[in-house]
Amino acid sequence: MFYWFMKTFVLGPVLKLLFRPWVKGLDNVPAEGAAILASNHLSFSDSIFMPVMVPRPVVFLAKSEYFTGTGIKGRLTAAFFRLTNQLPMDRSGGVASAQSLDAGMDVLKNGSLLGIYPEGTRSPDARLYRGKVGVARLALQARVPVIPVAMIGTDKVQPIGKRVPNIRRIGMIFGEPLDFSRYYGMEDDRLIQRSVTDEIMYELMRLSGQEYVDEYAAVVKLRMAGKAQDVVPDQAPAAGHAAASESVQESSPDDVEPTVAGEDGPEVPGGS
Repeated sequence: MFYWFMKTFVLGPVLKLLFRPWVKGLDNVPAEGAAILASNHLSFSDSIFMPVMVPRPVVFLAKSEYFTGTGIKGRLTAAFFRLTNQLPMDRSGGVASAQSLDAGMDVLKNGSLLGIYPEGTRSPDARLYRGKVGVARLALQARVPVIPVAMIGTDKVQPIGKRVPNIRRIGMIFGEPLDFSRYYGMEDDRLIQRSVTDEIMYELMRLSGQEYVDEYAAVVKLRMAGKAQDVVPDQAPAAGHAAASESVQESSPDDVEPTVAGEDGPEVPGGS
């Protein structure tokens, strides 16, 4: 109810008026039945703009820290994310992250739309990075189509670290559904998982026009944090620690985490 109210009467009309989003291929999103919306990730606001334009509700996986805060602020943050159709995702890697994908599987089994950012974190420089194979495992296990979604210009609206968005037009392109039925029954094969993920990333590259980098975005962020450490030594230890933590979480050998909505995002009402 809260999701529908905010989308229809609050956020939806305001965002459409201010940012005048243009959309192509929206008819590629099925009117009913389960599907994965796999998107590039340029901005915290991607998780707001996309659901506003999709007629059906979209459920996203969000980092679990948003649901475990203490005090009034923490409880408000958790309530906000739950009411806006977001589910907790454990990013610690390995078994914990794999188990968190069960929540996404439940969404798909219920015939709903699941939003995923295969890069696992926002792009640090507007390029498209190597995808994590969690999206492939979900698509193959649930036996659902994947709709590639290219977000356009959202990094200009809300760059990393900026809390107040710039008012400018944004766009999104919904590609044709990707059918991976030829791989059903092989969802545990790592080579198949990588092949499916790479096919999804290729479509995102084609639709978005982004330069593709065959490297995890989290690793690049770690490297960028290391350079910052050389420039600002008195501030770098904290930044380096955070980046190292992210690298361990998002570049684990199991490589199953497909995304977390709101990754490193600015404050939301009551947010952290």
